[in-house]
Amino acid sequence: MDFVGHTVGTMARPFLIAGPCVIESEDLCLTVADHLAHLSRRLAIPVVFKASFDKANRSAHTSFRGIGLHEGLAVLAKVRDRTGLPVLTDIHDVAHVATVAEVVDVLQTPAFLARQTDLIAAAAASGRPVNIKKAQFMAPGDMTQVIAKARAAARAAGLGEDRFLVCERGTSFGYHNLVVDMRSLVDMRATGCPVVFDATHSVQLPGSMGGSSGGQREYVAPLARAAVAVGVGGLFMETHPDPANALSDGPNAVPLDEIDALVERLLRLAHTAHG
Repeated sequence: MDFVGHTVGTMARPFLIAGPCVIESEDLCLTVADHLAHLSRRLAIPVVFKASFDKANRSAHTSFRGIGLHEGLAVLAKVRDRTGLPVLTDIHDVAHVATVAEVVDVLQTPAFLARQTDLIAAAAASGRPVNIKKAQFMAPGDMTQVIAKARAAARAAGLGEDRFLVCERGTSFGYHNLVVDMRSLVDMRATGCPVVFDATHSVQLPGSMGGSSGGQREYVAPLARAAVAVGVGGLFMETHPDPANALSDGPNAVPLDEIDALVERLLRLAHTAHG
């Protein structure tokens, strides 16, 4: 599959989707994007910058959600113009799809909305690649039906190219906990789509801090290594210069000054495991 100008698949050199959870400010996004653009050039790894203009599924109503649709898209456009990186953001509402698709290179449907048929169909019909996250409550095999919906919508819109990714981000395991079954990375290949492993949301502890989610950052690297060994098309990792003060998902974000060394190790592992 061609994805933002690169061939991706189980055995191809993995790409990276990375950035802060939410657009906190233009300065933050440009700082992170500049760093990731340098990493991309130095390691010859395709990088897609991600950040959300709105986080509609925060634990508490008082939590920071983002800077809004139009302001957020302006920031993402500036990131792409300055760094040359393709950009990705979440969509939560069918009404936003067309507007967002005019600006970004990749759409993403949030895990909680994987069963929202209208949203999946609208994203698929936009003509943009779509990273479809598996819901925390779904079995990996359930993604075959989600992709069937997406493909049907793309065909109805006259789009013949398959531009869908399926993303594993952990499965609910009791209260405030997620686990990753590495078999899911194999099972989701049955969709015929490249599989992405979300290494940072997979270590989230949803709602564990009362008004926000906690996380276990120390498990990001080992789970990412396991996913690369199994074979994935891409990796998803949120990163922030100061995770302790991030406005969303700080406890599971990779510190920006540590992401280069982690990605280098993962690429060496990918080369060893898959040649």
